[in-house]
Amino acid sequence: MAVYIYSIVGKQHPLRLDGLSGVGEGGAQLRTVSAGQLTAVVSDAPEDLRPKRRDLGAHQEVQQRLLSDGTVLPLRFGLLAADDEAVRLVLEESADAYVDRLGALDGCVEYHLKASQDEEALLRQILEENDDARRLNEEIRSGRAGPDAPVSLGELVAHEVQARQEALATGVVEALRPFARLHESSQPTGNDFLSVSFLVHHDQDESFLTTELSVAGQMGDDFDFRLSDALPPYSFV
Repeated sequence: MAVYIYSIVGKQHPLRLDGLSGVGEGGAQLRTVSAGQLTAVVSDAPEDLRPKRRDLGAHQEVQQRLLSDGTVLPLRFGLLAADDEAVRLVLEESADAYVDRLGALDGCVEYHLKASQDEEALLRQILEENDDARRLNEEIRSGRAGPDAPVSLGELVAHEVQARQEALATGVVEALRPFARLHESSQPTGNDFLSVSFLVHHDQDESFLTTELSVAGQMGDDFDFRLSDALPPYSFV
């Protein structure tokens, strides 16, 4: 039977897996596979594995439990191996890389930050501060504009939105970057202008969280900042 792999930890890492169950209908029993300095947490893999809420939750619960006791390399959902021996072989062959990565992530957690700005407030700001946009908008509203004015205004506003949001994202990242060892940006979705993960050591945890609250407060009520709880460092494995 195929083996589902949750995470890799150091061999001395506490393995308090009691009360947890793995992926699959009914929850597979968790077990470990060790080789040298490393241990992988695994279970039997269901034949019909899908990213269902229950299975995603089970995967995350294993990571969070291990994280509470030390450093963990959280693996992506759905990672499989042929059997326990195949897992052991990977641990042996990639031992140096895994040990180095555990060392680099020691004492660290991941925070993921998303941010958006109220669309109406952003549009109002552009029309107040950009002379060309304000002029075109006034001409359209008064009926004095030519037939191409709405398209021109739309293109101007879209360009201004992109420029302003890129500047905002850069400013937020620069404010928080001194308190993170690494950061990884991803493509924002929906109305967000920012989607970024920070790798934060516990020595900088309070400073990072305090600064994030300060930045959000300074930017005002037109902005919505959503910061995750401390996560296993998925983005930095």
